[in-house]
Amino acid sequence: MKAELKVTGMTCEGCVNAVKRAIKRLDPDAEVAVDLGSGKVTVEGAPSRAALTQAVEAAGFGVAG
Repeated sequence: MKAELKVTGMTCEGCVNAVKRAIKRLDPDAEVAVDLGSGKVTVEGAPSRAALTQAVEAAGFGVAG
């Protein structure tokens, strides 16, 4: 499954790494790409969108849409 999220609140590479770690905790084999400028996070091999949203929010970021 491929999922795309618009993550809010990311301001630096540390934020990018925190989001990646949160998603990798759900699925260590998932491929995660983050574009800091746009806030776009693309996850290949992703768990459900709801699980991704919950993991990102638990890491302290928001998900738009």
